[in-house]
Amino acid sequence: MDRYVTRQPIKALKEDKIIGYEVLFQKDYDSLYSSSDVAAADTIAGFLMQNTERIFQDKLTFVTFTPSLLFRNTPKIFDKDKLVIQIEDHVMIHPLSPTIIKKYRTEGYIFAINDFQFSPKYFTMLDFVTYIKVDVSNKHEGRERVSLNNLINTMKGFDKKCIATGVNTKEDYELAMEVGADFAEGSYVAEAMANKVNRMEFLEGNFFQLVVEVSKDEPDIQQIEEIVSHDAALSYALLKIVNSAYFALRRRVSSIRQALVTMGISQLKQWVYLLSFNNDFEKDEALEAMMKLSFLRANYAMALSEHVEDLPIIRSEVYMMGMFSTLQFMIDAPLEEILEEVPVAQEIKDALIKREGVCGDLYRLILSYENADWKEVKLLSDKLGIPSGLLAQTYMDCVETVNEIWNGIISSSAYQEAEAIMHETHT
Repeated sequence: MDRYVTRQPIKALKEDKIIGYEVLFQKDYDSLYSSSDVAAADTIAGFLMQNTERIFQDKLTFVTFTPSLLFRNTPKIFDKDKLVIQIEDHVMIHPLSPTIIKKYRTEGYIFAINDFQFSPKYFTMLDFVTYIKVDVSNKHEGRERVSLNNLINTMKGFDKKCIATGVNTKEDYELAMEVGADFAEGSYVAEAMANKVNRMEFLEGNFFQLVVEVSKDEPDIQQIEEIVSHDAALSYALLKIVNSAYFALRRRVSSIRQALVTMGISQLKQWVYLLSFNNDFEKDEALEAMMKLSFLRANYAMALSEHVEDLPIIRSEVYMMGMFSTLQFMIDAPLEEILEEVPVAQEIKDALIKREGVCGDLYRLILSYENADWKEVKLLSDKLGIPSGLLAQTYMDCVETVNEIWNGIISSSAYQEAEAIMHETHT
């Protein structure tokens, strides 16, 4: 049976900050949690054990645990300061649940209730939970809107933090704000973060020239060196990356040519998009979240493309398609206009703008996977000939790759070394 897993960000509504991610599991496109609890527990426990370090990073991780997982003490293999144990209806009705939940709570674990409702069984758990998750979709008017408002106000009275789920449109996001939810989760959240991104100031000629050069079948290292050398920001970023902990060099690299040789053309193709941004992403969580998303899409698209027959573009172009999928949020212009200024294949333009062609199907598959639309994921993976059993592990591999590279870039030692290098270069 196929097994899928993805992460959805949970954003603070009053500030541009991601507080954590919910790990969503699925078996085929029917919920794992509707199958037998033992089978669900086996599937989830196995995956979590194999991917602990990839899933749990510096943010909170929300995971829904079945009764069997709780009774097996599965949460104890994770850092309790980073884990939020989510419980659902089938947990609350289990006769032994209050005892085991109280035990975890006493040990310092944090709990959340999924899809909270006005019902005695939900209120009996309030003493143990920190977060209440409430679905706001289709509750914009009438009785549903009044009930939603009353529920969140009541939870505020109990000093609970409310997470609005099902935030899939701008209207859902505005509703969550209006009723006083603390956080939001859903497919619109990434776009909401994107709208707060500080627009880039120097994604101009030098970067486009660099994109063109590294995308050639036989890139000219001398030409690349000249392009990078003419741009102080690109030069600084390149030296910073090569001298980061990610490359773990014994001696610091102090020239553009050395840096390019050390990185290699293959690595450079993966880094080139990232090199173009200014250093504000260190302080701008919205920009960081959007860049990580584009980087993840690029790596995931390239990995999946290996299984797609008759793909009309090469792997480096697939990577660029993923990267460019967020450009309209980073440059103050429509995506159509942006892509007209970049020498990319027509298939990429058709995929990103019209969602057409084989590339469009691949892009739609990635978006559907992000949004946990498992039925669409199944249909598109079958259409493209991608073994659906590979989707989950490939996705987590790409998450790990993005995290490793990102951590290498933003490590304080990398900044200090890069600044020292730039000082040496100019003296």
